[in-house]
Amino acid sequence: MLEESHDNPGELPHINLFAFPGGTETFIIIAKFCYGIKFELAPTNFVAVYCAADYLEMTEGYGEDNLLAKSEAFLHRTILRSWKDCLLCLQSCEAVLIKSEELQIVNKCVNAISMMACTDPSLFGWPMMMYGSLQSPGGSILWNGINTGARIRSSQSDWWFDDISCISIPLFEKLINVMKARGVRIESIAGAIMNYGKNHLPGLSRWHADLGNSCRKISSFGLPPSSVDQKELLECIESLLPEKKGRSFCQFLMGALRVANILHASQSCKERLERRIGMQLDLATIDGLLIPSYSDSDDLYDTDSVERIVQHFVSCEGKSITAFSPSSIEFGTDVGSPPSSPSKKVAKLLDGYLAEIGSDVNLKVEKFRALAASLPESSRSFHDGLYRAVDIYLKAHPWLSEREREQLCNVISYQKLSMDACTHAAHNNRLPLRVVVQVLFFEQLQLRNAVASCYHASDNDNDIAATAEGTDNLMTGRIMQRDSWVSVVRENHVLRVDMEKMRSRVGELEQEFGSIKHEIAKLGRSSFSTPRLVSKGIGCKLLPVVNTQQAGASLETTGRSPRQSIERTLQSRHSRHRKSFSLF
Repeated sequence: MLEESHDNPGELPHINLFAFPGGTETFIIIAKFCYGIKFELAPTNFVAVYCAADYLEMTEGYGEDNLLAKSEAFLHRTILRSWKDCLLCLQSCEAVLIKSEELQIVNKCVNAISMMACTDPSLFGWPMMMYGSLQSPGGSILWNGINTGARIRSSQSDWWFDDISCISIPLFEKLINVMKARGVRIESIAGAIMNYGKNHLPGLSRWHADLGNSCRKISSFGLPPSSVDQKELLECIESLLPEKKGRSFCQFLMGALRVANILHASQSCKERLERRIGMQLDLATIDGLLIPSYSDSDDLYDTDSVERIVQHFVSCEGKSITAFSPSSIEFGTDVGSPPSSPSKKVAKLLDGYLAEIGSDVNLKVEKFRALAASLPESSRSFHDGLYRAVDIYLKAHPWLSEREREQLCNVISYQKLSMDACTHAAHNNRLPLRVVVQVLFFEQLQLRNAVASCYHASDNDNDIAATAEGTDNLMTGRIMQRDSWVSVVRENHVLRVDMEKMRSRVGELEQEFGSIKHEIAKLGRSSFSTPRLVSKGIGCKLLPVVNTQQAGASLETTGRSPRQSIERTLQSRHSRHRKSFSLF
């Protein structure tokens, strides 16, 4: 190139090396090689030197043991055999990505990493603990008696999650696709994707389960993670996630949907996340569904997104989605939880969610009612949770009209309310009067059915006890349960009878008080009546007193009433007619 550009013999030749990979530092290394000066070839500068040697055509045709042959030998003998060197080499490919892909450096490193991720880490140059003899008192690993400063890694399959978080998103996507093609466990792939998103998207840290602190951080490699576009990263992570089902996986999806709203991701990305969450909504949590609203509305929570998620669940309820392996701890479901259908779990989850958002004063009654009615009627065995959510909403929105409250209460099936809920609803002043009447009707109907079923069960139990002697223990338990229920019903009935008696007694007392008051009024109007007639009319005995003051005091004493108003009336009457009484 210098000879071809040397047109004027009196001037020094000058050429431009356009698109020279690696810059001046790489050119200095190549110059040292040409002049026989010793230089160090490391995983951090290998890619640039290899690409520059190919750019300068430093092949065997121009000299034996040329730089291109040396670089390729270094790749196969050193880099591809070491986990750490392979990752550093792959990370340095980002500066010359196009050229490194042409030279197959990226593909070779990706294949090597995917293969090493499936094998024992002790086979590719990283010291592992054996029985504790390689562990120093400080907890680090000893190699031939020397403290390496490295921490002991977990023996699980997630030891490489943090390591691959150093590479850029295009290389990470290529690595994940190669791992899928190679047959790596889908749980490991999903865990690596979730961990990558947690490290690069701060908003996902809360929604990602901690897989342990025993993994080595990539900062030990000496190269910081590259800066990426978070919106592009989130969309890429969503496209890489498998179509699987798991508890922590569903939690991660809900966190990703929240971050997508913050970053204003594409609508297609949000729809795919909502569909994924809807297919495993029975594993979600109330905290995860409380997605803040980032729109212009005054609502605190994004109820529209939750409504679409519920619609996806209803539409995909008949379809089955493959769950992660039960042996995977971070993706497994609750082992000790009692079995229940997904629809009933979602109904309980939705009732709890409605109770949480019901206190939002800006939430429209139409949105609340649409969410409450989004599940089919068969999803709820009891409507106690739904009644509680509606009551919370009515308490936070006292300005609703009678018609709006009735329309909201129509989502509740009063036949599915328990006895406690019926009792509470019957005394709830926030409910419309028509609703209270319906609750009382169904409460009486439940009592009647309960009593009838108890008597029917009694007859059946007697027949079964006569024909089947081997089921005595079971029948005893049933009879005890029935007797306890019958006693509760009888106590309730006795309480009702006592209340009715007390109510009738109060009515009689009011009538007697009214008659006494009427008699006193008649005595006040008759000015010519005698004290004996007065005493006989009001049921008192007149003392034989001659003194006027004593007579007045006697009449004051006998004329007292339990109520203060009657006492004041009698005092005025005595003062008015005291003179006529003293005549006798």
